[in-house]
Amino acid sequence: MNNKRITILGSTGSIGQSTLKVLATQPDYEVFALTANGNVDLLLAQCQQFKPEFAVLGAAALAQDLAAKLQILGLATQVLSGPAALVQVAADPAVTHVMAAIVGGAGLAPSFAAAESGKVILLANKEALVMAGAIFMDAVARSNATLLPVDSEHNAIFQCLGQSSHVGKGVQRILLTGSGGPFLDTPLAALDHVTPDDACRHPNWDMGRKISVDSATMMNKGLELIEACWLFDVPPEKIEFVIHPQSIVHSMVEFVDGSVVAQLGQPDMRTPIAHVLAFPERADAGVAPLDFNKLTALEFRAPELSRFPVLRMAREVASGAKSLAVTFNAANEVAVEAFLAEQLSFLNISVVIQAALDTAEAPELHSLDDVLACDTLARALTRRILSSL
Repeated sequence: MNNKRITILGSTGSIGQSTLKVLATQPDYEVFALTANGNVDLLLAQCQQFKPEFAVLGAAALAQDLAAKLQILGLATQVLSGPAALVQVAADPAVTHVMAAIVGGAGLAPSFAAAESGKVILLANKEALVMAGAIFMDAVARSNATLLPVDSEHNAIFQCLGQSSHVGKGVQRILLTGSGGPFLDTPLAALDHVTPDDACRHPNWDMGRKISVDSATMMNKGLELIEACWLFDVPPEKIEFVIHPQSIVHSMVEFVDGSVVAQLGQPDMRTPIAHVLAFPERADAGVAPLDFNKLTALEFRAPELSRFPVLRMAREVASGAKSLAVTFNAANEVAVEAFLAEQLSFLNISVVIQAALDTAEAPELHSLDDVLACDTLARALTRRILSSL
């Protein structure tokens, strides 16, 4: 038996697919479970290649479809369905590593299960920390789990800090870089007419549609600020946003002596994925090296808050009641879903989020159930706001 057995939560998404590309070159890993929401055909192909013990789908009918196809192929993979199955394959005693790559609140419970059961958690799901940072970090500490950040920015910070999860007294500030997305230089007056396809046409990264919209609004940076506060035990005032259109410098750390340490690399998620899979060693990610002879310019600038109002909101949320972060995330998910369905204009995404923050209640969050209940209320509130527009 191989000494590393991994469950990939969200194997058919962009992070999941990149993870499997890297794993294909790492013989010390065995794939224990693969999960997807509804992409039966891709999950079937992944099961054929990696032969996991379990595959999980969102609905029972889809699971039955996959099971029938696997049986025809003579594969022994067991097929499960539903949220409880995600928790099961994340917490199974046979599993050593969990890639938490389910987008949205659906990834919270299985990520939490991985934390409670002491796994090495390769965290690409933002919501675990955004929605339940205090509870999640407490579970990691209590179970002696290992938490390794996959997001390119947090992975970069982790590397710049000397692979530490704590910002010491010597750190002056964290510089969280972002490309600015596809509308960085688009006239503000033109943003009211952009389409979902326009917003998903990222200049550097190949991502899913929801995350691409978050990049266009810079909501991804707002969520990353909240995450960084929990990951590195740092107050929000020590984190600054920096626009870096080339996406070569993935983040930086400035120290009190004036030194700035930056992590550079191609805009390819296989690099941070390979880093956490091999940690504390290094492994080939299959990514082309940087050609410094062609890096003629690396540009940096401060973001315009009038263009990216969610950045201002994120700072307020990070300094406020913990439930505000749940509302912030939930309102964004509902608003982005409406935008992608062409039911909301691009500029009104931030308007809806602000309205939700202004009107949401602020309950105390003591458990995962509290977090999920707050999330449900925030989504219902946001839908009411949408219907009133």
